[in-house]
Amino acid sequence: MSGPLFDRWSALKAELPATARLLAVSKGHPAEAIRELAESGQRHFGESRVQEALPKQDQLADLSLSWHFIGRLQSNKVRSVVRAFPVIHSVDSLPLAQRVSRIAGEEEQRPEVLLQVKLRPDTNKGGFLRDELLSAWPELAALPSMTVVGLMTMAPMGCEADDRQALFQECRELADQLELGECSMGMSGDWREAAAAGSTWLRLGSVLFGPRPSASPPAG
Repeated sequence: MSGPLFDRWSALKAELPATARLLAVSKGHPAEAIRELAESGQRHFGESRVQEALPKQDQLADLSLSWHFIGRLQSNKVRSVVRAFPVIHSVDSLPLAQRVSRIAGEEEQRPEVLLQVKLRPDTNKGGFLRDELLSAWPELAALPSMTVVGLMTMAPMGCEADDRQALFQECRELADQLELGECSMGMSGDWREAAAAGSTWLRLGSVLFGPRPSASPPAG
């Protein structure tokens, strides 16, 4: 294999610690790019919009891929997400977790779920506060038809590197306290800090695929 996408993928894979896996964030990119990466050996892909992901899944049904939902999970989208994604990275409240559990049971599915936590003030993001998660944990862990496997977090915009590192370390320690193996943290701009803190899923999009294709060519 050769080409810019393969070269970026190979370089990233070579840098990852043994404890971290690359989740290729393919939202905004065509099925052909996903197929190219899959032929290189990439198996895990992240999407954030069901309506965008489903046609890609159909086009790539001949491949053995694992699809992760990484977008904000709205309650009215839970059924379609549960049907299409075996891994969900963004369950951010107890009521939402209860809904996922109920609908997964109805659909005879058992998704792996990561609970989104908010460890810094951030008006743009949801998530469990630390004490809120610890209080709700017994109920969350007992929910049927889903398996809580880890935590997910994102650093606020403008967060400095040292605070990002501390935030990711706090998330890793909280996951360890709850005896959860997975931590989904780190994106294209901060994945090295997340990997050093113990992330097991690095959600990499632009650093891997490059800029998203424009919806239409520019005028002129």
